Amino acid sequence: MKNLKNYTTLFLSLLLVLSITSCKEDKAITPVKVDFKKEGELTLFKGTTDTIIKVFNIEIAKTDYEIQTGLMYRESMKDDQGMLFVFNDVQMRSFYMKNTRIPLDLIFFDHNKRIVSFQENAKPMDENSLPSNTPAQFVLEVNAGTAQKLLLDVGDKMDYFEYLLEK
Repeated sequence: MKNLKNYTTLFLSLLLVLSITSCKEDKAITPVKVDFKKEGELTLFKGTTDTIIKVFNIEIAKTDYEIQTGLMYRESMKDDQGMLFVFNDVQMRSFYMKNTRIPLDLIFFDHNKRIVSFQENAKPMDENSLPSNTPAQFVLEVNAGTAQKLLLDVGDKMDYFEYLLEK
């Protein structure tokens, strides 16, 4: 009987050691790759002449989840791509770069789709506030340096259309 108790104790101890070491096993976590999904097109126009400045392929963020995650976890974005945030109302907006790995320009638009302000060259992973400084309804995120490269000004306009995607 004493031997059975010793074997049982030994077996349970061995089982405990195996379960503890298997929990500590280093398992590589593969990060999820977030690919660009073209959901529409956005055209920027010069405010004074209506001349087309540039056309972007865009993802559109409208739901709370899409707005909260934005371009987080992306490794890169092409120069003709961006993300348009569409809000139901016009108010002061504030963004940050938490978990965002690429530098961005944020372009804020009012309800008439006219540029009202910029936050240029936002630093990756920076959690400081990036406010609109004036009420806005739309925000376009593009690669850092784009606003300067395209010589965008307050008063320039945008228009966009969204593809009707079948679910």
